[in-house]
Amino acid sequence: MSDTANLEKVDGRRLRSERCKQSILDACDSLMREGNLVPTAQMISDRAGVPIRTFFRHYPDMETLFRAVDEAIKPEYQRIYEETASEGSLSDRIASAIELHAKSFEQNKAVIKSTKAQLWRYQALQDNYARINRGLRKDLDKRIPELKEVDADTREIIDGLASIEMWVRLRDHQKLSQARSIRIIRQSIELILQTAKSGA
Repeated sequence: MSDTANLEKVDGRRLRSERCKQSILDACDSLMREGNLVPTAQMISDRAGVPIRTFFRHYPDMETLFRAVDEAIKPEYQRIYEETASEGSLSDRIASAIELHAKSFEQNKAVIKSTKAQLWRYQALQDNYARINRGLRKDLDKRIPELKEVDADTREIIDGLASIEMWVRLRDHQKLSQARSIRIIRQSIELILQTAKSGA
């Protein structure tokens, strides 16, 4: 067999492998979006249409799969950090920040819920979740520089209000619309900042 033929064979094998890995990721995503927050390897391989042995050849354990899922969705939620901070009044800037974060939360709601359901089991999920929360906090600092002037307790309260957990509570547990959830968080943060400023 010629070198060219060998190269084509290797490239074809690599392409099939990448397609198989992607089909597994797509299957995991679809199961989570359907409400199966803790899909097993067997469920995912069945949905992807691949043997379970093939699943574990590409993803030796579930942590490896979760790291791959995180890498796949990372560009989506990192885009919010790349957008230029808006100008205008404090109220406008808070609204802009909360709207951007809410958009990311909604886009990745299935992965967020699955992560929360399994956070205690996997270090990979704990690492990913901690990194995302650090990014959200840093992004708030960029968009609302007044946060750097408040006391530590006030800042932690605001982080709690702007958190993924608060968004999930308002949207899923209290059954509020996106618009109303954004308004509640924005008004709460604005009131706290105005109170902190007047008491300074």
